[in-house]
Amino acid sequence: MALQKQAGCAWIIDLGGAALFAWGIADGVAAAAAGHAVPAAAFGAMLGGGLVRAATAWGVPLLAVRGAQAATTPLRRSLVERLLGSGAAPSSGQSAVLAIDHVATIEGYETRFVPARVAAAAAPLVAAAIIACTSLVAAAILIGTLIPFVLGMILAGTAARRASERQLEALGDLSDLFVDRVRTLPILRHFAAEERIARQVGTATREVAARTVAVLRVAFLSSAVLEFFSALAVALVAVYCGFGLLGLLPFPAPETLTLRDAFFALAMAPEFYLPMRRLAAAYHDKQLGEAARTAIAAVPEVLAPAAAPAMFVGVEAKALVIAWPGRTIGPVSLSIGTSGLLALTGPTGSGKTSLLAAIAGQIAPSDGSLRFLSPEEAPPSLPAAFPSRLREGSESCTAWAAQHPLILPGTLRDNLALAAPDASDADLLAAIDRVGLAPMLARRGTGLDLPLDHRGSGLSGGERRRLGLARALLANRPLLLADEPTADLDADSAAAITALLRAIATERAVIVATHDPRLIAIADSEVTL
Repeated sequence: MALQKQAGCAWIIDLGGAALFAWGIADGVAAAAAGHAVPAAAFGAMLGGGLVRAATAWGVPLLAVRGAQAATTPLRRSLVERLLGSGAAPSSGQSAVLAIDHVATIEGYETRFVPARVAAAAAPLVAAAIIACTSLVAAAILIGTLIPFVLGMILAGTAARRASERQLEALGDLSDLFVDRVRTLPILRHFAAEERIARQVGTATREVAARTVAVLRVAFLSSAVLEFFSALAVALVAVYCGFGLLGLLPFPAPETLTLRDAFFALAMAPEFYLPMRRLAAAYHDKQLGEAARTAIAAVPEVLAPAAAPAMFVGVEAKALVIAWPGRTIGPVSLSIGTSGLLALTGPTGSGKTSLLAAIAGQIAPSDGSLRFLSPEEAPPSLPAAFPSRLREGSESCTAWAAQHPLILPGTLRDNLALAAPDASDADLLAAIDRVGLAPMLARRGTGLDLPLDHRGSGLSGGERRRLGLARALLANRPLLLADEPTADLDADSAAAITALLRAIATERAVIVATHDPRLIAIADSEVTL
């Protein structure tokens, strides 16, 4: 904000250049009217004034842009963290509008409106003071027209703010609709819904256009108010100065004007409203910027993710809440030590995956507490085999078997090696065998060289989940988080995975999100969302 204020102050300095230029013109005109040669000082004043104005015209945008970037960079970083760190983040379209369009709108507000506002707060009074040095009446005329102008701008500004908020809302809806329809395009084509979707997008587009026109209508109205009072002020000053010089005023002359004084006052009169013109030109940026800030303010702040100690002895959550406007997950309380199986249950959409992500440190809670227990809180005796599996560093505490595991283009070996880069082929094959993928590889006959694309084409949903579980086992972390590990599996495969998780839970902590009654039945504890 400091650089933007400096830019606004530079616009005030610009008035000095304008005054110098106007004085050079007035002095030259007065000398020419008296039949004298135009003095060199007049040319020097005009040249100096022009250079000052050129310097400010170059420096003000430079300062404003740098200040705006300094102000929006931390905002963008914070917003991205809040969007990615919220368990119930908005849709991709809305998130893109918030993180990209709204931040760019605020940058425009900081670049154009803030300097103009700083200048408009003082520059008209400075201009009036400069004019008052030659004509008090001309300065009074300009100030008198400023009062109704301010009232008119307030009324126009109120309408512009409402229109801008509606425009940004419609733009977000259109972006959300477009991203969603593009993502599901194959399904839409399969059901021959192209025409209906085209109508939906067309309706949303027309809504954005209509609200944009409403914003422009108000912007033109505010510009008309400004131009009316600006033209009225200059006209009144011109009439007063002209009639004063001719001695035709219908009332006794309140002051004695020379041609130099009158011409200087007339030349400076447009400068009185120039800061207001700049402010009016940036007023649309103000309304959009404030509407964007309001939308961004609705994105909740998130607490810092829990930091894990060097030695894992358990994790505990108390009254944990993950919140998003219109949706709240929790409060949830749970606790697990160095071993055991905890099942997170609840209907689809209740927040099981979000809670797992919070424990993994992928998102941060909005309220409550989530912490890894310190070594001092460890039970008197740890399982004998457990300490050998501990690794130093908080990033090494958790293994994640996602519902939709990440698969990179490459081979099966490449994807498994993401969790254990130094693992041998024998280790990889052992993990595959533990999760029941060995028969699939035997049928394919490709072994670890099985080619995979980013979607895991050729693997069923259950096979992709077991690939994620194998990768989590290879990571060899003391806390295993598994999201619906038995979904999309036949009864025998699900039973095998259930038995595997039960065996793993004897040596490390396991938290699963599941609907499977067999897996819930063998859990040591259950937390229902």
